[in-house]
Amino acid sequence: MGESPKIPLGKLLIQKGVISEDQLRIALIEQKRSGEPLGKMMIALGFVTEAIMREALSENLHTPSADLNSLVVDAVALKLIPKEVAKRYRVFPIVYQRDTDNLVLAMSDTSNIVALDQINAMLVQGITITPMLANESDIQRAIDQYYGFELSIDGILHEIETGEVNYASLGTLSDEYSQPMVRLIDALLADAVQNGASDIHFEPEQSFLRIRYRIDGILRQIRSLHKSYWPAMAVRLKVISKMNIAETRAPQDGRIAIKFSGRQIDFRASAQPTTHGENIVLRVLDRQKGIVPLDGLGLDEPELTLLKLMIARPDGVILVTGPTGSGKTTTLYSILNHINTESVNIMTLEDPVEYPMNMIRQTSVNESAKMGFADGIRSMMRQDPDVILVGEVRDKETAEMAFAAAMTGHQVYSTLHTNSAVGSISRLLDIGIVADVMAGNIIGVIAQRLVRRLCPHCRAPNTADPLERRLLGLPEDSRGDTPATLYRAVGCERCAHQGYKGRLAIMELLKMNAELDELVARRASARELRKAAHAAGFKTLVDDGMRRVLEGVTTLEEVSRVVDLTDRLS
Repeated sequence: MGESPKIPLGKLLIQKGVISEDQLRIALIEQKRSGEPLGKMMIALGFVTEAIMREALSENLHTPSADLNSLVVDAVALKLIPKEVAKRYRVFPIVYQRDTDNLVLAMSDTSNIVALDQINAMLVQGITITPMLANESDIQRAIDQYYGFELSIDGILHEIETGEVNYASLGTLSDEYSQPMVRLIDALLADAVQNGASDIHFEPEQSFLRIRYRIDGILRQIRSLHKSYWPAMAVRLKVISKMNIAETRAPQDGRIAIKFSGRQIDFRASAQPTTHGENIVLRVLDRQKGIVPLDGLGLDEPELTLLKLMIARPDGVILVTGPTGSGKTTTLYSILNHINTESVNIMTLEDPVEYPMNMIRQTSVNESAKMGFADGIRSMMRQDPDVILVGEVRDKETAEMAFAAAMTGHQVYSTLHTNSAVGSISRLLDIGIVADVMAGNIIGVIAQRLVRRLCPHCRAPNTADPLERRLLGLPEDSRGDTPATLYRAVGCERCAHQGYKGRLAIMELLKMNAELDELVARRASARELRKAAHAAGFKTLVDDGMRRVLEGVTTLEEVSRVVDLTDRLS
């Protein structure tokens, strides 16, 4: 039986209902203009995701596809293909099957006969190649990650100290020699992204420069450099973030956009004068990590259903609260992504836009153009929106405009800095919102914190002691039932000896009902609101934290770092 004939890629995607005829027409016009492959063009235009494109190509070419994000690397396979060859032909060796002398190779273009011929000629005789289709950006990321670091920081530092050119750090892509300080900053930024840092701190001290990364919410010192490096490094950082290099005595803000491993990473830069020179902090905005599917937020089944019910209500305000860096924006974007369809007009007003998304009209707040949050909402209301996202409710005017939008039949999402879901009601009263306006117009409030996730490879089981059992709400005497097994952090190579790797959100969802609305209208105390919420089945942040501890994904110490557990002992 022969293979089924290949269908043109555009036609296949239309058959699958992934793109429309109009989108294919736009992609073909752009393809003629740029000469890029059609698949790449559609990803760039945002019509399809890389994963969908990989599956479609795999089906069309009758070639299996490989997902490099969940890869266990094979050291023998890596030795067979040198890094230069992997980069030149955009391939990555996945596994070498010794029994059949077969090398499984991830390729961005499996029909590239020239590349296959060259690699075949280079391999030891007798080794056969099985090509698998993978995304180009995934291949580039895997090359950078598994072939050792492309830009060696130590090599560049040695070059700056001695003046000897470190050719290994020049990389294979650029033939021309670039200034070592330029490469040093690039290397540090790339290193931070590879280590999953959310912030990079450059902190000058009396005699040295300290560099720290915030990884999983905790600051870690990465390097200490001599203070003589800092002036040139600071100038380079200010140049790429478009700050004024002559200004050293006033705070400044800037933005950097760089491509690493084929994907765009943005940094928000901030310079602050201190006693030992300018302190520069970069916030890493990684678009690919930003948006999680709704069921990937880690809520248990009843809470997820409750969140979906809140989202389904057509008008009103949904607030996400928590301190800075608690993942509020990520949660909001996950909700927007869930409701983002052709039938809904979603408009956002942010300071600044952190994660660009397709089909959503996103606007940055611009004080110089006299467009604050309140003015922005006012002008947005004339754009026929269904859903409005306001980056943050900071003042009375913004809050009043947000509630005005909700009262005229819009769904409004925003963030607020409070410690708990119930606390957001008193915070809005403090801002100056009238209690009668709040009652009936708030759909619900989500409060959240981020806790570190235990490393699954090295966590160690531990039997809960009486105090831990009390905190977890278990009977203190464990003789009658099975002893509760908790886990503690140990530390291994895979988690950089931290015991934790990655983070997860713990959340509380307060869905407003008639009784709570009535209490809000008569300005009831937080205690009364809490009592009524508990009666309706409200689960607190602590309850959710304890659920995650019992599941073995985090520890009591970690939960107690972000929420107060003393109420559990009373």
